[in-house]
Amino acid sequence: MNNNPINIRVIPSLFTLANLLFGFLALALTMEGKYQLAAGLILLSTLMDGMDGKVARKLSVSSDFGYELDSLSDLVSFGVAPAILTYRSILQDQLGYWGLVFAAIFALCGAIRLARFNVLHISDYFVGVPITFAGGFMALILLFHGMLPWLIYAVLIPVLAFLMVSTFKVPKM
Repeated sequence: MNNNPINIRVIPSLFTLANLLFGFLALALTMEGKYQLAAGLILLSTLMDGMDGKVARKLSVSSDFGYELDSLSDLVSFGVAPAILTYRSILQDQLGYWGLVFAAIFALCGAIRLARFNVLHISDYFVGVPITFAGGFMALILLFHGMLPWLIYAVLIPVLAFLMVSTFKVPKM
């Protein structure tokens, strides 16, 4: 019998699932009108997303399963959650259904970005802005919700959507 209380291969997935959980909770808090807290949870998701890959590489337990789970989690935490948060907190009142269109385009471009990333397997650079950056940046500026004009959000969300699906080479850090 194994004396280890947890299989070491599971540890990176726990960080990935924490990423997904925080994205899910951000969506729930958005529905409750707790926009600042939702934005904070999306930012916390970025921390978990950075940790899962580092831990997997450090423990030498990277897997296809972890890779796919990470993409699914990223779509929720950095595609859907920031899009819905931006829509509900700002764009819904300012643009109505056009705000919903902008938010949907952001989430859809995030999905395309992740699918392209999964099939290209390029290790030197990213093609297009990573969804983690785009969603994390939207969450970050949403923390300043009352201090910035609404038009900034209305312009930034489609610009970031475009940058995610662009063919710009973004260096990996």
